[in-house]
Amino acid sequence: MLKRHKRTRVSVRLLGLSAAALSVAAAAFTYTSTAGAVEAHEATGRSPVSSSGTTKTVRYDLGDAAWQLPQTGEPGELTGLVHYPADLGTGRHPLIVMMHGLHETCADRKADAARTAAERDGDDAAYEAANAKLTAWPCAPGTPALPNELGYDYLARTLAGQGFVVVSVGANGINASSVTGDDNAAARADLLNRHLRMWQELSSKGKGELAGKFTDPATGAARRVGFAHHLDMGNVGIMGHSRAGAGVTWQAADSHRGQWPKGVDVKAVAALAPAYNVMTEDMSNYTITKTPFATFRGTCDGQVGSEALWFAADAAKGNRSGFYRFAIHGANHNYFNTQWSPRSRQVAAADDAVPVKEHPGQCTDREGAAPARQLTEPQQRHVAATYLDAFFRRHLLGDTRQDQVLTGARHPDAAITKVDVTADTP
Repeated sequence: MLKRHKRTRVSVRLLGLSAAALSVAAAAFTYTSTAGAVEAHEATGRSPVSSSGTTKTVRYDLGDAAWQLPQTGEPGELTGLVHYPADLGTGRHPLIVMMHGLHETCADRKADAARTAAERDGDDAAYEAANAKLTAWPCAPGTPALPNELGYDYLARTLAGQGFVVVSVGANGINASSVTGDDNAAARADLLNRHLRMWQELSSKGKGELAGKFTDPATGAARRVGFAHHLDMGNVGIMGHSRAGAGVTWQAADSHRGQWPKGVDVKAVAALAPAYNVMTEDMSNYTITKTPFATFRGTCDGQVGSEALWFAADAAKGNRSGFYRFAIHGANHNYFNTQWSPRSRQVAAADDAVPVKEHPGQCTDREGAAPARQLTEPQQRHVAATYLDAFFRRHLLGDTRQDQVLTGARHPDAAITKVDVTADTP
């Protein structure tokens, strides 16, 4: 049983859509598809970056208690999986940092089975005892941590193939902590900034906590990677899923820009099925008017309601850089993360879409959205990668060829599903 987010039954307010409205300032980069290269426009003063599409992967893990939640002092990990172009070349690559949301933290199969049985039998005490083992941090000796940060590898590989350096960070310590609501979003923003600070120091000086800490994900052997002076920390993207969708919105809010590490500039933020605290008392903690902002939600999301779209729209009022909403027909909540999806056979993996009675293959959400054909795991991830790739390429690489995708004038995945696109652009 997955932890449920608070839901509110509301209607979605739509912004105007116009492909012609995307008259943005001259692109900072020109993208050459034949060679897979991105070259900086001379006027920007940026170093050229290129990518052959071939990628590599490394991992870093500074420990399960290397960071403490600022609100409570509870322990959290500093770990990340990094996908990057195999040839970093001589230029600087934009960095994209991704974070997972609320989910179990420990891959304890016995506890998972005990919790399922307790739920079936209505045994609350047994349920809570098993649930405590699944949501502990650090995990009990001999119990592996559930690698929630690995769930976006499909997206990270796609983006790294375009020339980005992409790191997916662990947030199990936050998931197991006592912080909720706005404090949870603030803690995730703090953790994001901590990772960005480490990457800024590594990029600018070749030193710091990450220096010499990269390993092979499969073997654990040390790996030397020349990230120093190859990252464009003034051109950063962030993406958060579920509770981390609220976290990235908090981190990128106008009122929190002063908390970004020196030398870091976030140029694009994406909230994937974000779970917001809709009872927040201070909307300024989420208001984004200076940074391009995109939000996504599936019409069969069984955990996050339509507030994912209207709250983000409220947060983006007055945005001068571009705001986009994507409603993906037939997408649920969990399939965006491979570790949360049934095909992974991982602990606590589940299909959260609400089935439609007497209509096999059809799904809806808990608010009774119009039924849609449910997407398979690969289909849902393909659609997510298509639109996230278009968003980050547009706003971090200046790839204007993606404008029609971002405004809904062109639907590259129309053969798979319908995507309702709402765009408000400069």
